[in-house]
Amino acid sequence: MPHETRRSAREAAAAASSEERLSDSQPSQEKRKLVRRVLLAVLALLLVMAVWLVVKVFVAKESLEAAQEAVRSLQGGGETRDAVQELADHAATASGATADPIWMAAEFLPAVGDNFRGVRLAAETLDVMANDVAVPVLSDSGGGESGLLARALAALESAAPRISELSGDVRAISASPSLIGPVKSGVGQVSEVMELAEPVFDVLPQLLGGEGERNYLLVFQNNAEALPLGGSSASQTLITADNGALEISAQANSGSFVEGQFVDLEIPTSAKALYGDRYGSYINLAPSQPDWPGVARMIEAFWNRDIDDTRIDGVISVDPVALERVLLATGPIEVDGVRLDESNAVKILLSDVYRWWDPYTDPDLKSDKFFAGVADAVFGRIASGDFDIKDMVWAVSESIESGSVMAWLREPEAQRVVEASGRLSGVLPSDNSSSTVAGVYFRNVSASKIDYYLDTAVDATLTCANGVAELTATATLTLDITQAEADALPRYVQSRRMKGEVFGTQVFMYAPPGMEVVSTETSGDASPFRQGHVDLGRQVSPFQMRLVPEGSATVTTTFRGDGDFGDLDVWTTPMIRATEVSLSDTCG
Repeated sequence: MPHETRRSAREAAAAASSEERLSDSQPSQEKRKLVRRVLLAVLALLLVMAVWLVVKVFVAKESLEAAQEAVRSLQGGGETRDAVQELADHAATASGATADPIWMAAEFLPAVGDNFRGVRLAAETLDVMANDVAVPVLSDSGGGESGLLARALAALESAAPRISELSGDVRAISASPSLIGPVKSGVGQVSEVMELAEPVFDVLPQLLGGEGERNYLLVFQNNAEALPLGGSSASQTLITADNGALEISAQANSGSFVEGQFVDLEIPTSAKALYGDRYGSYINLAPSQPDWPGVARMIEAFWNRDIDDTRIDGVISVDPVALERVLLATGPIEVDGVRLDESNAVKILLSDVYRWWDPYTDPDLKSDKFFAGVADAVFGRIASGDFDIKDMVWAVSESIESGSVMAWLREPEAQRVVEASGRLSGVLPSDNSSSTVAGVYFRNVSASKIDYYLDTAVDATLTCANGVAELTATATLTLDITQAEADALPRYVQSRRMKGEVFGTQVFMYAPPGMEVVSTETSGDASPFRQGHVDLGRQVSPFQMRLVPEGSATVTTTFRGDGDFGDLDVWTTPMIRATEVSLSDTCG
């Protein structure tokens, strides 16, 4: 019994120990089960988030691609309002998809986070530009209580802070080395657009009179009497902008200005040497020196002396060639029973009016009144927003590129935007870093309107060897009219012929910066004068041509210089018959 009792006691102790161990192990098992459940829950949550993020990525991708397609439709000639609304809808969808909290969290992921951030910023930018700016501006482009410019002013003022913020953010993220190909390309495109748009948006409210009235002189250059920057500049209109509303405040023509008296303005000696001692005393000769800021200040001085003392906040040049393009956007206009459209405006304004009314014999100056009526009619369409925006953008862009539209603005910040726009400034580049630009300009010295019949062509070749660049520029001018036709022209068109039957034209070749004139050649009745004269920091090669009907003349200058030279380009006078420019560049 004692033996059995001891065994029973041992068995009881072992059982108790086993139960104790079992009791101790149960919490550990429960903890492990809990951890597994938590891990599974976390994994499930991460999976759901990943799936959700994939869905959002897909939505954003599809919407952004659809937005790009809407942009292509707009560029390809699609209906403006429909294409913009489609762009706005897709941009809003993409922006909504990327505004999700899970998307925001993904932006903090290592390596890939910047891609999520880049897509979100690109989508937000498109959304703001389309829904906060473009759609409100186009909401009533056919009229309504507020005109297009007034709506543009309100939209820009409202969206400006967000646009400025997004522009900086997009610019910063576009430099990230983590961006993958498609994202880098898309963000880069948006960044480039914002880099161009932001400064324009910054100054537009001020230019539209959002901070008080602004006054602009609109100068209509007459290409039938060619001058280096366009033509005779005696026809002018003063426009006042006030809170996005534009109105014509005054108009002036050739009879409004005092001739032969110099304005109170310092005229560069180099300009007088090239363009004559009368330069600065006749309003119509102002666009002779190819420097629009200087010309603008001269025109301003004439206006303030002879018309009124209004503060001029900007001077904008437009010629009939640009006006004809604008009529494609506004549609035809009718003035005094005459219909003008994109196919006949130049002919009517620069030829027909002189057959209808000869200013030498018409005491009422009906031609000047007709010009004023045309300006009123076109201005009315533009001020009211009654035009196709897509066609207007094309008309203005094409006209800027050809030199038919130029601008000078008094406000320094606004003028910097103009200068950054290239040819809009009317100023030849100061160096050859981005392009090597030569200027070839034409100047009618017969005081005639014969350039309606003038054909011009320029051939330029740039070659480089041993660190030296050589540019050869050739200009050919041909008077495309017979002697009988010339004799039948109105006296005002013929004006002062040189030597009885000859029309006088000058050609000015401005060298690229750092180049010098090394040789000249001529054929036909042409001769060089004041070769190598320096104007606007460049050497100039001027020529005098004497053209007879059906006659032509050719002049050639070779320039040479050392240093680095960008791609060759040539700026010429915007002629009625566009100058044929042929370029050959072997330096690149």
